[in-house]
Amino acid sequence: MKVLINDPISDKGANLLQEKGYDLTRHHYKKDELVDKIPEYNAIIVRSATKVTKEVIDAASGLKVIARAGTGIDNIDHKYAESLGIKVINAPGANSSSAAELAIAHMFALARYIPQSKITMQKGEWNKKKFKGIELVGKTVGIMGFGRIGRITAKLTLGLGMQVIAYDIAEIDTDLDVTFKNKEEVLQEADFVVLHLPALDETFIGEKELKKMKNDAYLINGARGMLVDEKALLEALNNDAIAGAGLDVFVKEPPENMDLIKHEKTSVTPHIGAATQDAQDRVGIMIAENLIEALEN
Repeated sequence: MKVLINDPISDKGANLLQEKGYDLTRHHYKKDELVDKIPEYNAIIVRSATKVTKEVIDAASGLKVIARAGTGIDNIDHKYAESLGIKVINAPGANSSSAAELAIAHMFALARYIPQSKITMQKGEWNKKKFKGIELVGKTVGIMGFGRIGRITAKLTLGLGMQVIAYDIAEIDTDLDVTFKNKEEVLQEADFVVLHLPALDETFIGEKELKKMKNDAYLINGARGMLVDEKALLEALNNDAIAGAGLDVFVKEPPENMDLIKHEKTSVTPHIGAATQDAQDRVGIMIAENLIEALEN
């Protein structure tokens, strides 16, 4: 079996595939190159950088499995692939803790002015009295999307002494001390609105939703860039309609809206929610095991 690892996975995952006797190619081919190269392979492993489009799938004459080393599969035309008998698999949950922890890191960064403090200190400033932050203890976090990452975020924030409210389109059974509310109620009541949603066909947070949030509330998005109207968010920050935003994902990556990136009320990271060594080891091992099972069965 020939396997193309088009986006990096951990050595632990690759070693499992090599031990199985698979012929591995660990190289990133861009779209045009991938269309030319994909006929050589029986399986491909991707992360978020590679888009497995209909054009790529049509060129893949010997492809049996498309593996996403992560949770979401919206960068794969999975319905089309499956209609042709090509299996599409992923590694659900392997990076959930990392994504949840980054969301909370952004909450701390915004609450205690950590990005601004570093920037001003690097300029030689000492703004001890200027950066009067807030505590997370006692605040209300509103979690939009109560899947694996949302549940871990709830556990961690409850441990910090926060109140947790949540919204999800599905009915969720949980033993956690969480109150489920509708979308509008979460927006109106939360001090921190945290998005842990999958990709949707429409914007989830736009001008209307931002106006429902409290003026001293913060928006955290580590899910999908398309969920938030970046123009409306920038206007809300400029007009003090909300207190700040923590962003790990963007509509276009790398982002083009530099006014938003450089805004004094934002904490930003370059889509690193799953970028911990712990998560990458778990993802690599899980996707290798799932790929072996898919190819063998």
